[in-house]
Amino acid sequence: MSTPPLTMTDLDWKPFSLTFVEYPKGDTIGKFLAISSLAPVAIVIGFVTLILFRRDLHTIMFFAGALLNEVINLVLKNIIAEPRPVLRGGLYTEYGMPSSHSQMMWFFTVYSILFLIFRLRHISNSVMELLWKVLVAVALVTAAFIVMFSRVYLLYHSWSQVLWGALLGILLGCGWFTLTHLVLTPLFPVIASWSVCERLMIRDTSLIPNILWFEYTHARTENRARSRKLTSMKSQ
Repeated sequence: MSTPPLTMTDLDWKPFSLTFVEYPKGDTIGKFLAISSLAPVAIVIGFVTLILFRRDLHTIMFFAGALLNEVINLVLKNIIAEPRPVLRGGLYTEYGMPSSHSQMMWFFTVYSILFLIFRLRHISNSVMELLWKVLVAVALVTAAFIVMFSRVYLLYHSWSQVLWGALLGILLGCGWFTLTHLVLTPLFPVIASWSVCERLMIRDTSLIPNILWFEYTHARTENRARSRKLTSMKSQ
């Protein structure tokens, strides 16, 4: 006797909670905050994209720190075992203390601001450069606050859960940047010379004060040189 085929109602369906977020129907603010709460996912995608196309050791270590930050958050959640404020029909079965969104955003924000201060600089500190850094830092802090508030507004976390997540993210961001800047960065030239790094074209740009300015000027100089060479070949 054959078994009847399964129907849609016979299966136990579970949404992919990483990119699934609910908000009150008709609530414009809630919708904006729901979209904003996806910022950690965008950060991870950005990391993967940068690593694939830039292959810079510092970016790789930054991403490694973000992954370690998430692992620590998961371990703490299972140790503390504090439930979320609202049960959502089995969608979020994991615990809520501390908030992973808040912890990730503040880790990324603090690390990025420290990177702006200690790594991303010209030889001469102009007023425009300082203003640009301040604007970027304010944007990062604002984004972190918005994501943190969104988790409370949408009832995914309590205030204590997002605040503890923020505190942990700040501490881990400071600690990981200090470790990377003072301990690991001096080792980057040696690591970049390894055969596996040469095969994967992994590079070290830690000695370049401002990689964005360096790449811009280098590309412009190379483009002008090739343009002159092409013009010379055509004239012959």
